[in-house]
Amino acid sequence: MASETAVLAIAGLVGLVVGSFLNVCIVRLPNNESLVRPRSKCPKCGAPIAWYDNVPLLSWLLLLGKCRHCKARISVQYPLIEGAVGVLWVAAFAYYGLTWAALTGATFSTLLLGIAMTDARHYLIPDEYTLGGLAIGLLLSLQRGFSGLLDAGVGAAVGFLLLYAVAWAGEKVFGQEAMGGGDIKMMAMVGSFVGWKGVLLTVFGGAALGTLIFIPLSFGKKRLVPFGVFLALAAGAVFVVGGAIVQWYMNFLRAA
Repeated sequence: MASETAVLAIAGLVGLVVGSFLNVCIVRLPNNESLVRPRSKCPKCGAPIAWYDNVPLLSWLLLLGKCRHCKARISVQYPLIEGAVGVLWVAAFAYYGLTWAALTGATFSTLLLGIAMTDARHYLIPDEYTLGGLAIGLLLSLQRGFSGLLDAGVGAAVGFLLLYAVAWAGEKVFGQEAMGGGDIKMMAMVGSFVGWKGVLLTVFGGAALGTLIFIPLSFGKKRLVPFGVFLALAAGAVFVVGGAIVQWYMNFLRAA
């Protein structure tokens, strides 16, 4: 029990640190800014943020959400993202134990959160999430041997080709871009984590969520669709319960 608690505590701390870095990605990647330089600074007064004011979650709470120098408000996004990633990492290791599956789930959920936040704010999915995530997904699949790498590779190919086909068909039918390149590359990344069956479930689930959530909110208004948000939600669900859904469907077909 003590060792399990220690694992979850370490997972939470690592998650907070990863969440802090994810905040940097969310803010800087859409503007093509370096993730390393310059140092983080207050967006209002420009004062560099000292390391002791940059401790994930804790510093924001101790400073009451204000800059130490000019007392300007610090966006609540920072502690929320840090806390959310911390919870995701704890949840992954609580669910899967100290396994590769836990690390894979924690990493995948972090990438999906970054994609969802960035796409919601900027209608953009940077390559660092998609192509970088694809490389990570393929690398993590190696722990399952050649069969794992093959499954991840096929999943990535199916994810890319499926969304590319949808984008091509949509452009032919509607005469305009129907799917962003970021969404297409995102599904290649997703496929490397969930395989080709998971890709099909993710696309179906993303389309269903987009229809149920976005269309009612946009009724009578012309808005861009941050499809990456809905794909990210669906992909996260598929990673956890996708296998059970596929098994249920196969049993249903056999019974029919």
